[in-house]
Amino acid sequence: MANHKSSEKRIRQTATKRAHNRLYHKTTRNAIKALRNTTEKGAAEALLPKVTAMLDKLAKTNIIHKNKAANLKSAAQLHVNAL
Repeated sequence: MANHKSSEKRIRQTATKRAHNRLYHKTTRNAIKALRNTTEKGAAEALLPKVTAMLDKLAKTNIIHKNKAANLKSAAQLHVNAL
């Protein structure tokens, strides 16, 4: 498949980065889901800064778009405020 050492290395690096990005994206999605399913205000307020930090890190490393992160953070904050 790959004809050069550099392209073989690039394939390995891409696979590693993809696995890393998928792990952190899935972890953040699960945290958002847990926050949305929370009905106690105290628990939701404790979880909100963690979810916000996760979204900021994903946006900073371009795993998700910055506007998507902003929209998800806004929706999470509105959910917590409504409790």
